[in-house]
This record gives sequence, structure tokens and C-alpha cells, in this order.
Amino acid sequence: MLPLNVKISDVFNEPACERNRAKDAKARQKGCSKPLTPGAAAGGCAFDGAKIVLQPITDVAHLIHAPLACEGNSWDNRGAASSGPMRWRTSFTTDLTELDIVMGQGERKLFKAIREIKEKYAPPAIFVYSTCVTALIGDDIEAVCKRAAEKFGLPVVPVNTPGFVGSKNLGNKLAGEVLLDHVIGTVEPGDAGPYDINILGEFNLSGEFWRVKPLLDRLGIRVRACIPGDARYLDIASAHRAQAAMMVCSTALINLARKMEERWNIPFFEGSFYGITDTSEALRHIAKLLVQKGADPRLIERTETMIAGEEAIAWKRLEAYRSRLEGKRVLLNTGGVKAWSVVHALLEIGVDVVGTSVKKSTVEDKERLKQILKDENHMFETMAARDLYDMLSEHKADIMLSGGRTQFIALKARTPWLDINQERQHPYAGYDGMVELVRQIDLAIHNPIWRQVREPAPWDSQQQPAVQAAFEVSQ
Repeated sequence: MLPLNVKISDVFNEPACERNRAKDAKARQKGCSKPLTPGAAAGGCAFDGAKIVLQPITDVAHLIHAPLACEGNSWDNRGAASSGPMRWRTSFTTDLTELDIVMGQGERKLFKAIREIKEKYAPPAIFVYSTCVTALIGDDIEAVCKRAAEKFGLPVVPVNTPGFVGSKNLGNKLAGEVLLDHVIGTVEPGDAGPYDINILGEFNLSGEFWRVKPLLDRLGIRVRACIPGDARYLDIASAHRAQAAMMVCSTALINLARKMEERWNIPFFEGSFYGITDTSEALRHIAKLLVQKGADPRLIERTETMIAGEEAIAWKRLEAYRSRLEGKRVLLNTGGVKAWSVVHALLEIGVDVVGTSVKKSTVEDKERLKQILKDENHMFETMAARDLYDMLSEHKADIMLSGGRTQFIALKARTPWLDINQERQHPYAGYDGMVELVRQIDLAIHNPIWRQVREPAPWDSQQQPAVQAAFEVSQ
């Protein structure tokens, strides 16, 4: 297996990334890392990014080789959901102490933890994560995992992504490399068929994937592996026998999609299940790829028939909201694939997008967004909290869609806010998800609380003298 520094260089030199291809040789050698600003919040680390990608594998035991705080600070960082096994919800850590570190007991303690998990829980696999502390003291988790796998007869997968090696996004990609090196291709399924696909970069947040899977089931298309949302270890281990793949979030796992295409001839495309049009296009593209790989050509006709029926139902349900939301102004402070997919979904119902963040978005994401918005002035890389507040307090937007970290800016500006990021409580994917998104926007904008909080406070109103006089009389 390649050393970690070689892995990082390989991930940074991603040929499927248009931005990387546009660089000269010198710039490409430097990679995509950005120096951190002293005193500023750096976001998630590589360890955090690896946990985001791998933890939703629901039947695996995830063991963190670190002091307790590393697991405590990263636990449950996304709202992924499981339809069955809940082993991933149990937190495992070696809980290294100062004495363990000074006396060099880390590797011994790790081996004992693996044995205890195997004997007590019997998971199909154990993922072992290195962290800053254990990497700095030189614990060889790969050697320990290899020995434990031989001793206990189950896969023990080393996830060598200590936080200090880079950003959360780098951790996402390194997690994809872990799956390629240790998991995918290790099990041969006995039921491989011409209608098997993989969904990559789908995290099943709030159960969103469950809004899409029934559509594929109706077409006879089987999801061999959804990586990582609601995944099982054996599904991912046999993912190399899929016929095609859809990439939902290329920022996270483009390297996984490309290398699976190179090794096992699994063609992929990038699509979105947000919005009616994008959901339909994704289904069409899946059917097209499968037919190209040998599936029955009638699959395309059946796909079009289902799309026509689902779109008609969705548009009929959305008509109830069109008159209430048409012309409403939305500000999006998000990024990645949502920068264009959610924008496209909102424009379909007549909502105006006055601005959207393109932070963490790829070159392809930005190009799609330019074609959708027709105005680059509505795109911003980052917007300071003060600028967001000024925009909202001046009533340039009727609602802001963002993550939880900026909700208080909207609340301070007395503007409706809706969570669109990973902590959201409602699924927005697929045809039903689009209707749910519009319903939540309508509920937020027309909530009567906003009219009340925008009214002057009693002590600031013109009635204050009369109120004061009445108070004095009562005394």
C-alpha cells in the first residue's frame, strides 16, 4: 500500500477534476491545499472528512484510535439515516491517556480494543481511524489492523487520515482511497445483473435516498451500493460488479468514481436528485448508461413513462404554492452540488434567487450555475456575516437557505430561515422531496411570527407616554 504522503499527492493530482487539468505543472504539483489563516476557524480536518464518508456504513464498527475528545468532537456530525443496522451509532474509541502515550501502549491497546469489539459485537468489519495524536507518536495502525485481521478472521480496515494532513475535503477523498484499497472488489456477488448501479456521494441525509430508491425499484434498477448513505459493508465490497454509477457530490468522491471506471469499466456521470427536472434527467441518464452496457432498450421507454407520471403529480401538488411563492426572493448560503441543484429547483417554481454561495463548488458546479442564473453577480465565493446581515436587514431577500452556523444572522435580521445543509430535518430529494422543500419554504415565509417580531417593541412605540401615565396612576 502506498505511503500516506504519496496518497495525498495522488489525490491532489486528480485528472477528472477540470480545475486541476487547467493548472500548469508547477501549480498542479502544489496540490489543492490552502494555508490556514491563524486565528480563523479552519472547518473540519481530514479525520473529520474521513468519518463523514465512512461512518454512514451502518453495520461496521468504527473504532477511533485516539484520546476520547477526538471521537467526542466528531460524533454524529451528519444526519445520515439507516434502514436497518445501527452498529454505526455505537461509539468506539481506544481512549488513550497520557500514560498510554508516554509508555508506548497505543498499539497494544488498539489490538485489545479490536478483539473486544469482535467478541462482543461480531460486526462484518472494523474500521480503525488514526488521529493526530496517534500519528505523531508513530503508532502503526496498518500493521496492527493486518495482524488483527489474520488473528480474528474479519476485515480490519486502517483509515490513515490524521487531522493535521489537510482539510475535510481531503479526508473525504482519502476515505474513498481506503474503500478502493481495502473494501471494494473483495467480495464477488452471486446475483450480479445488468441493472445494477452505484450511487456515489449520497449520504441519505434525513432519509433522502429513500425518496429516490422506490423510483429505481419501479424501473427494475437495483442499487448495488449507495456510498455511503445507508450502506452495508458487503454491498460496498461487491460494488465493483455494478454496470453504471451516478456521482452526486463530485467534490467529495470524484477520485472514487474515476478509479472504479478505470479498474472495472463502470461509467459514471454527475447528477442531482434535487428538483423535478434534475431528478428526471438523472433517471434518464441512468437508464441510458445501463442500455449502453447491455440492458433491455425498452428501459428507456419505461423510464420516460414513469417520469411523465411523476412529473405530472409533482407539478399538480406544487400549483398550490406557486401563487404564494412566485416572485419571492431567496438567498442561498451553501455550496458544493447544492449551489446549482437547489437553485435550479427553486427557479422551476418561480422563486427568484438573489444570491448563492459557490464555496466548495467545483468548476463544473460553477459552470452549471452560470448557465442557470445567467448572471454571475448573483454568485459569491464567501460573504462575511456583516454583509449577510446587511442584505437581509435591508429586505433584499425574503428568506435565507443555509446551514445552522448562519441561522442566527437571519434571525437577528428578523428574516425567515430554512436549514438546507446536512443537519436538516426534512428530506428534499426526488419528486416528493421537491414538494417538501417548497412546503417548508412556504411555511417559513408565511409564519405569522415574522410580522410580530418586525413590529416596534411596546417600549419603542408611540404609545409609550400613555402606557407610562397609566402605570403611574396605578401606583
